[in-house]
Amino acid sequence: MYDSDLSDAEWATLQAVWPARSTRGTRPKWPRRRIMDAIMYVLRGTIAWRALLKEFPPWQTVFYHFRRMRLSGIWKRVNTALRQQYRVQIGRTADPHATVIDSQSAKTTEVGDQRGFDGNKKIKDRKRHLLVDTLGRLLKVVVHPASLQDRQGGRLLVEAIKGELPTLNKIWADQGYTGAFRTWANAPL
Repeated sequence: MYDSDLSDAEWATLQAVWPARSTRGTRPKWPRRRIMDAIMYVLRGTIAWRALLKEFPPWQTVFYHFRRMRLSGIWKRVNTALRQQYRVQIGRTADPHATVIDSQSAKTTEVGDQRGFDGNKKIKDRKRHLLVDTLGRLLKVVVHPASLQDRQGGRLLVEAIKGELPTLNKIWADQGYTGAFRTWANAPL
C-alpha cells in the first residue's frame, strides 16, 4: 500500500465516470483499480513509466490505459465530477457563474509541439492559459507557443469552453487581456 493508492471513496468516484468494460473478448489480466493505483503512483511520484515497480502491472499496460483514458476524455470527466461534487458539498452551484483567466509561460523539454518566445517574461518555449472557477478549481487549459499574446491565447481558451459551462456569465482577467480580446469577449454570441 502506497500513499498514492486510491481510497475507496476516490475509486467510487472514478468508477462512476469510467465506461463499463466490454463483455466481449478475454477477461483482463489486471484489475482496473490496480492499474489506476499504478497510474497514480507514476503521476504523484513524477517517475518515468518504465520505472514503475514490479508489483504493479507492466508499465506498457499501465501506460496504455492512461493514454486511452486521456484520449477518451475520462480525465476531463473525472476533473468535472470532482469539481462539481466539491462545489455542491460547500454550498455552491455545481457549475460556476464566474471564472478567472490567466497565463503562465514555461520552459519545456526539447521534444514536442511548437515553441515560441515570450518577450514580456523572457522565456522561450510554451505558454498555458488556464481558466479556473473562483475557488481555484481547474476548468480548462490551452497550451500554445509562448510567442502568442495573452489576448490571442485567451480567445483560444474561451472558444474551447463554448457550450461546456452554460451558467458562466463573467470572466475576470488582468491587463494582458485588454483591447481586442475584451471587445470580442463582450460581444453577444
